[in-house]
Amino acid sequence: MLRRTLALAIAHRPGGLLAAKVALKHISVATTEGYAATPGGAQRRFHVEVEAAEEEHHLQLTVEAFRDFQDGVLPAGPGARGLLDVFAYADAAFAEADRADPAVLGTDRHLENLLRKRASILHIGPSNYCWFSDPTKALCLRLAGTPEAKRPQVGMCDSARCPQATHHPCHRPVWASQVKQTQVLLGNPRVPKGEKTRLKPELDRAQRVLTDIDNNIDAATATVREDIDGQTY
Repeated sequence: MLRRTLALAIAHRPGGLLAAKVALKHISVATTEGYAATPGGAQRRFHVEVEAAEEEHHLQLTVEAFRDFQDGVLPAGPGARGLLDVFAYADAAFAEADRADPAVLGTDRHLENLLRKRASILHIGPSNYCWFSDPTKALCLRLAGTPEAKRPQVGMCDSARCPQATHHPCHRPVWASQVKQTQVLLGNPRVPKGEKTRLKPELDRAQRVLTDIDNNIDAATATVREDIDGQTY
């Protein structure tokens, strides 16, 4: 049961299959695939458990992003506008339900129901969230030449350009680390000039994403300070 619990905790993360192989000390990755993909018997039941855990995890992340929206911390990235429209609709519906029947809001279940559909299209990348609502708009599928795919190619994601990608405060450390590491490489005299030329656009992209995230956080902080300063005691 401990091994199953550990595998469930790992499975919903990017690269979870190989991570589970290492953690569970399987000799062959085929054994790990059996835990998550082989139909029938205990393997199929385990696969269902993984899918349920992943669905619940995605719902939690969506609710957290919505709570950030309510606190004034807006998402960044090309897909931010579409996500904000969804959150604005959910916020209005949530407020209307509170006005019409406050008893409905005894728990967060109503909010989760409002956001469940959006959470169902969430795919987690190491530096972004992918809201896979329209495969024809997915940059990764266009780059891979598989526009009819049912799932995004998260490993090929260029979230700074994909119209379905968003960046949130939880992604800031990843982008800050990339900026710092790229700056170190650009400042290293041993790095060839051609490589530095290739790295410069990557630095500009990472810095742009990081700036957008920081600007949204700073704007929310400034709003809170204005609210506090405007109070009378």
